[in-house]
Amino acid sequence: MRRTAIAVPLLLAAVTGCADEAAPAPAVTVTATTTAPASPDEAAPPNPGTAPASPAESGVKACELLPKKDAEALAKTSLDEGVEGPETSPSCMYTGPVTGPLAQVEIYLGDGAKKYYDIDRKLNHKFAPVTGAGEEGYAEDNAVFFRKATTWVAIRLVRLNDPAANREPLQNLARQVAARL
Repeated sequence: MRRTAIAVPLLLAAVTGCADEAAPAPAVTVTATTTAPASPDEAAPPNPGTAPASPAESGVKACELLPKKDAEALAKTSLDEGVEGPETSPSCMYTGPVTGPLAQVEIYLGDGAKKYYDIDRKLNHKFAPVTGAGEEGYAEDNAVFFRKATTWVAIRLVRLNDPAANREPLQNLARQVAARL
């Protein structure tokens, strides 16, 4: 430790030009140490076949999981064609025509769906359990969230009606989507 305390000021003096011209510059030795993996398995990259694929990696399209006819049945009105979200955050949105009535159906897959659920939980939204849609499922007014294997799904309905009227249709749709996943 004492050598380091002496070597650092000498090195700084040599680098900044403040060293005595007659004194030789100190020699500096740098040693790098690497640690070998404890076992050959740690050095190998993970096998892509062992981890479940995300929706984007598996090529699942959100609009295919929730077809327009199912979105229209939920909204009880005609909807425009679905608009797919980016591959990095799979989603699909069906909107009502500009002539009305107001309606929108959205589906989110993967991390976006889980984040949506987590935010609503932090906001203290009231949830009810949903059965038959994956390993776990939860419903709130006009939205349902469920997890099948490692994939989270969120389905949201926007309508200007009593949310209680949408509860059962939303949960039934979640069960249908879970069966397709």
